[in-house]
Amino acid sequence: MLLSGHGASRGNALGRARVRLPHALEVAEQRIAPAKIEAELERLHVAVEAARGEMHELRQRLHGALNQEVGEFLDLHALLLDDPELLFGLDELIRSGPYSAGYALRVQRDRLAKVFDGMDDAYLKSRMDDLDHVIGRIHAFLQKRPPDVKGMAGEILICDNIAPSELAQLQAHGVVGIVTAGGSALSHSAILARSLHLPLIVNVPNVLQKVADGDVLIMDGSDGTVTINPQAQDLRDYRVRLREHAREQRELGRLRTKPSRTRDNVDIALLANAESSEDVTQAHALGAHGLGLYRTEFLFLQRNELPDEQEQFETYRDAALGMSGRPVTIRTLDLGADKADRTGLTLSNEENPALGLRGVRLSLARPKVADTQLRAILRASAYGKLRILIPMVSTREEILAVRRRLAKQAELLRAEGHEVAEHIPFGAMIEVPAAAIALESFIDLVDFLSIGTNDLVQYLLAADRNNEAVGELYSPLHPAVVRLLAHILRTGQAYNIPVAVCGEIAGDPLMTRLLLALGLTEFSLHPGTLLEVRRAVRDSDLSVLQAMAPKLLQARDRRGIERWIEKAGLHR
Repeated sequence: MLLSGHGASRGNALGRARVRLPHALEVAEQRIAPAKIEAELERLHVAVEAARGEMHELRQRLHGALNQEVGEFLDLHALLLDDPELLFGLDELIRSGPYSAGYALRVQRDRLAKVFDGMDDAYLKSRMDDLDHVIGRIHAFLQKRPPDVKGMAGEILICDNIAPSELAQLQAHGVVGIVTAGGSALSHSAILARSLHLPLIVNVPNVLQKVADGDVLIMDGSDGTVTINPQAQDLRDYRVRLREHAREQRELGRLRTKPSRTRDNVDIALLANAESSEDVTQAHALGAHGLGLYRTEFLFLQRNELPDEQEQFETYRDAALGMSGRPVTIRTLDLGADKADRTGLTLSNEENPALGLRGVRLSLARPKVADTQLRAILRASAYGKLRILIPMVSTREEILAVRRRLAKQAELLRAEGHEVAEHIPFGAMIEVPAAAIALESFIDLVDFLSIGTNDLVQYLLAADRNNEAVGELYSPLHPAVVRLLAHILRTGQAYNIPVAVCGEIAGDPLMTRLLLALGLTEFSLHPGTLLEVRRAVRDSDLSVLQAMAPKLLQARDRRGIERWIEKAGLHR
């Protein structure tokens, strides 16, 4: 039997099915004797501590690119475990019922679910999934059966949906692929699965009903197909695909030292996104032209105090040294209430965090924090080619404010005897539609631009990429997105200002020719996809693609853009 869904992370896998039904806290009402209340409270608290310990253990194993993607979700779950409304409510139910810990957990979960369901904001509504995940962990420890992942080597997980915080743990315990009934190919989980090179297929109708525990499955993350209990020919086809994949990896390996140059001899800059020394090392080894995006949030997350100037300076200095003279773009703090933060830096009660005090807005609202980071970057500029990138820009005034602070701190540092580079290129991230549309009103203030397509698409289309209900609306192939990208690139060219794309589409080789046609010459992407994009660049004829660009901009719908991409793929 063949099932079809959407391929979210490429790769092939052969394994036994492990079916996990949607979480439902089916606990019958159970009252306890008053004499057992304290013991039941103790049992609950032990389970909560065990859940905390499990998350802490996983947290300790994270490094490199996983720090941000997985860490944010683990920290959010840790915050939920410390939420007084959850914990006090559980204690009170056990005392007043008096109820068993399991039933109290169910009642409290249902109470909070009603609160979440009553919210108008889709982002906050979606946090119910995180709450269910946390409650499921507590309940498992109450039953003295922690989530079973240790016996999953060689298995393909079949489930309703998958949380980003689970992916690294599942892969570490031998899960070879994941198939979900729901989910989106553009969700955080999908992005992380691609970073982990873990095959993932989403939106497979009735997969929970059609696959049984122990079934042998073949999954193809490229075309989104799942074969149940394959026959001999299916197995032969699978082995052929594995051989083709191995050959492809060998070919990609040979591109490590090759230039990123089109067939008609135009050099394209491929820079890497990074946030750790491991990322920097990988980017250097793969021949990245530099770091187009060095995220600094990891220094602020997962801790109870703010990083001081010296810690930040050493981190930025090491990134500069690690790239051996190639440019390193340090993005200033891009933190907001949508990310777990224990330092008290961000607001905790914003109704719509995605549109709230985040990015440059937060930096300007916390000037001491901003000055500390700017001083650290300025000091590190003596050790390499550093550039400063400001996120979430929407007005000219924001850029002017940051530039004034930067100039003041540079003057103070030089007066203190520190070496500071004579000129540090200053750039703005274009991820707010207003900034893209009004680009000419502030382009004179910047040395370069970087387009953050993940947020730009989300804001432009008013579609949360993590909201499954509007998953089909969130697409970089919407005509409005393509035309806005073209506008930004044309404006940059007109003013001789370099423009890079650092969002998810920069690392998608299927999007490479589209971006080249629009005029992009700088890609900033995850190191793990750099060689695939380099191959796509080397297989492209830029003059042919740019001649096809008018047809691309005339497309009236997503399918029209997909047809253009298919046609562009023939011009190799």
